[in-house]
Amino acid sequence: MEALHNAGMKSKDLDFIIVATVTPDMLFPATACIVQDRLKAYNAFAFDISAACSGFIYGLSIVDNYIRSGLYKRGLLIGADLFSKILDWQDRSTCILFGDGAGAVVVQADRDGRGVISTHLHADGAMWDLIYVPGGGSRIPPGEEMLKARLPYVKMRGNETFKIAVNTLVESIKEILNHNNITIDDIKLFIPHQANFRIIQAIAKKMNIPIDKFKMSLHAYGNTSAASIPITLHEAIQDKEIMPGDYILLTAFGGGLTWGGALIRW
Repeated sequence: MEALHNAGMKSKDLDFIIVATVTPDMLFPATACIVQDRLKAYNAFAFDISAACSGFIYGLSIVDNYIRSGLYKRGLLIGADLFSKILDWQDRSTCILFGDGAGAVVVQADRDGRGVISTHLHADGAMWDLIYVPGGGSRIPPGEEMLKARLPYVKMRGNETFKIAVNTLVESIKEILNHNNITIDDIKLFIPHQANFRIIQAIAKKMNIPIDKFKMSLHAYGNTSAASIPITLHEAIQDKEIMPGDYILLTAFGGGLTWGGALIRW
């Protein structure tokens, strides 16, 4: 509701609702359909996407292309995850990292050159087992044995994930800069997925980007998965760190493996 209010829009104005989440209320229906009902946004179609921590970037690309096609004029994109429900509290390597959160943006057509400039998506399913939840789906359905084996919880190979996250996010930033023929100096603010401060530090060092050009919210909320970028974007707006015309670069990495980025002109 806050996103709609800030956009000066009512729920009946929405053409679609997309929720990026890997912790849906239930296997089906889509959480987006439940949101549609709560908002009474009955003119909108609704669906979920599952790309873990990259979910918001994947969703933004879908939204951007829907609107560019001319088929739809405005949509609501939500990134939301409740990782506290799928954490193994006996596993200190994961339970201390994640948090719960949600963030939303309203996206609509604009003719003055502002908005989403480009999006860039990637995946490598060969590395699916770096970050995953093995139990609870049709492969290993719910049951007593699954619970005893602690399979409905996040599993992560932290050291390998760290190295791949740094490398893929560095390449993602380079791809966006090269595609749009701009430099680091042109970017007012980098808003990365808030997975781990050391990952962001390593990216800044590898690319010679001042660390204060990265907006952080990790210290307050932890890794909120698909919610981390919209939450951090909201804080940047609240703190008046971005102004109309500024270039903002978003980038994320998550289970799948998935990764990608977007350039926005605010």
